Amino acid sequence: MTQTTETLCVQGGWKPGDAEPRQVPIYQNTTWRYATSEHMGRLFDLAEAGYFYTRLANPTNDAVAKKICELEGGTAAMLTSSGQAANFFALFNICEAGSHIVSSSEIYGGTYNLIAVTMAKMGIEATFVPSNCTPEELEAAFKPNTRVVFGETIANPALAVLDIEKFAAAANAHGVPLIIDNTFATPVNCRPIEWGAHIVTHSTTKYMDGHGSAVGGAIVDSGKFDWMAHADKYPGLTTPDESYHGVTYAEAFGQEGAFITKATAHLMRDLGSIPSPQNAFLLNLGLESLHLRMKQHVANGQAVAEYLQKHPKVAWVRYSGLPEDEYYDLAQKYLPNGGCGVVSFGVAGGRAAAEAFMSKLQMISIATHVADARSCCLHPASSTHRQMTDEELEAAGVAPDLVRLSCGIEASEDIIADIEQALAAL
Repeated sequence: MTQTTETLCVQGGWKPGDAEPRQVPIYQNTTWRYATSEHMGRLFDLAEAGYFYTRLANPTNDAVAKKICELEGGTAAMLTSSGQAANFFALFNICEAGSHIVSSSEIYGGTYNLIAVTMAKMGIEATFVPSNCTPEELEAAFKPNTRVVFGETIANPALAVLDIEKFAAAANAHGVPLIIDNTFATPVNCRPIEWGAHIVTHSTTKYMDGHGSAVGGAIVDSGKFDWMAHADKYPGLTTPDESYHGVTYAEAFGQEGAFITKATAHLMRDLGSIPSPQNAFLLNLGLESLHLRMKQHVANGQAVAEYLQKHPKVAWVRYSGLPEDEYYDLAQKYLPNGGCGVVSFGVAGGRAAAEAFMSKLQMISIATHVADARSCCLHPASSTHRQMTDEELEAAGVAPDLVRLSCGIEASEDIIADIEQALAAL
């Protein structure tokens, strides 16, 4: 039967049989024993399902990946060691030297650097477009060698809300998949596949984990992109992989399983960005309360944004739950239950005032992290985005005075009280 998001958070992924563990068991092992070499050979040939080495697959990791897959409405999923690994694997799985990426410019600074710098060194070029670009401007970004479109549901830290249908329409018109990083919204508040995304990624380190204990990432395939219909663009999926026994992933595993199987058998095998089973177990504990926590994160974010909007020492506020926000209408469409608990704002007085404000906080921590149970904040221009030029910062929607405040699940009045005393001390 079809289950709700709330039930999937609690019970998805792992279905214990008679007298089996109620909680997802931790398979903290590297290898499995087999009675014959022939059995192991069938596993290596991908002719039979099973486990032989945790770098490629592990029952704990698979159970948690299955839960995230069910939450997003996909057909196959995998866990990675971090959100950055998830985005890199998702992109590199279908790109190679000579490929081109179209990406929203309002994305996390680390992902921008991954695409603009690191992947460029691999011979993969990119064109960045504002998320609020016109369809004509988006169309102009495509090239004959474009292989994928990328964006974030809610940009970190610009908090721009992506018009997923607009980007999906452009991707479909050019016969390429749309990859959406859904970290900030989570499938509790948005399921990008329902709006046309083909592949969804997550930094599970954030809201999904929730307790700030385990770094991780996830990739979910919708199973809706027809790789064979665009075989010339994706030879890695549609022609024999001689590095893996000549398997043709799109033929052997179909639309529903080809992408994740290739990412596992090829990229995970060669690059090894696996999560430990222990971290997957911790992630699952966070997922069990995700639907409850997101309501509190959103409620706190809304309360804090409304408070900041009225404060004379605050220059501007960005939060898509505010009717005055430029992304309010898109948020009502894609995020009717709210977006996330992150609020971006500028302190009157610029960069120096922003840094002074943060130094006065008492309960709210200055931390690189974001989107967990405890409130925290940082100044992206001098930390996560410090490698970007002023022009790149502007394109990414990151002002020099921007403070990214991640509202946890504490009482909203306590969060606001800490902000109030810090602003009063300026």
